[in-house]
Amino acid sequence: MERARTALPKKKCRLAAAIFCMVIGAETHAQSSVQLYGIVDSWVGMQKYPGKSASWQEGGGGLSTSFWGFGGKEDLGGGYKTVFAIEGFFRPQSGAYGSFNGDPFFSRNAYVGLATPAGTITLGRQSSLLYLQACQFNPFYASFTFSPTIVQMYAGLGTYPAYRTDQGIVGGTAWSNAVQYATPDLHGLTGHAMYAFGSGGPDNGSRQYSAQATYRIGSFTAGAVYQYANFNSTAGDLNSLSRGFRNQMAAQLAASYEFTAAKLYAEYTYTGNDVINRNFHVNMVEGGATIAAGNGRILASYAYSRDTGGLDQTRQTASLGYDYTLSKRTDIYAVYMYDHFTGLSSGETAGVGIRTRF
Repeated sequence: MERARTALPKKKCRLAAAIFCMVIGAETHAQSSVQLYGIVDSWVGMQKYPGKSASWQEGGGGLSTSFWGFGGKEDLGGGYKTVFAIEGFFRPQSGAYGSFNGDPFFSRNAYVGLATPAGTITLGRQSSLLYLQACQFNPFYASFTFSPTIVQMYAGLGTYPAYRTDQGIVGGTAWSNAVQYATPDLHGLTGHAMYAFGSGGPDNGSRQYSAQATYRIGSFTAGAVYQYANFNSTAGDLNSLSRGFRNQMAAQLAASYEFTAAKLYAEYTYTGNDVINRNFHVNMVEGGATIAAGNGRILASYAYSRDTGGLDQTRQTASLGYDYTLSKRTDIYAVYMYDHFTGLSSGETAGVGIRTRF
């Protein structure tokens, strides 16, 4: 009888311990999370670069550059969290990694950091602040195929595959060897600062830095960003883009306003290029709108840029499209883009595509 009395408490203790472990395990799972996510986007249509002939193609990244990634966070308590993200672009038309040949495997982001009540610090490869703002304040977001803003800013400085231009942003859309600080939300105001170290080369050509601020109040949002770069992909490589190229600064002011059925966008970008015996700058303005229509949105955008003291080019790019929502994760779209450089026959891109998120 005595053995029965002592055995019962032991069983209760085991049961209590098991329940305690289950609760602790559930709490730990709730405090930590890892998620797989990404976008697959592919389109088919016609593309004609300025000054060249047209070609038909099936391409990747019509409205969004396809990417996959996994990231997560761990709650450390007291308002502190560890965060990380590892993401890579890929080309669904061929299965190749990166958005272009030469892109690293984790080309979009590869960072780890600490989030605190006073802000977040992250270390590693990270999307540039200028690129993120340029995407946020135009209707076609990050489209390298159809966004007038992104095409004009990031379609290459030096010699592009089809046309020669000295308009464009150096440093790419993501910076390696970067340290970033992001402020907490201060009544609608947020800020970021980032510094990227060169991975070799002379000290004078081994730095990039940027600062950005966003203010939101009601339906209105405004952003400002400044960027300075001494190198493009590797330290000391600017001379390969343009002879005697030493550094570049870029500044952008942007704003958007959202109505019930429409949203308006505007951007102004100034780029200053320090080239031996040939310094020059580029001014670019962009305006656009998204308008609700049926089960989708009409997208419209126009960008104009002009350089001074370089190749003396003007460029006009305009896009019009319709993005139809099939579900919460999937949409189909049709877009036409007109692109014209001074002294060249006009370029055109037209296509239809499908995009899904996971």
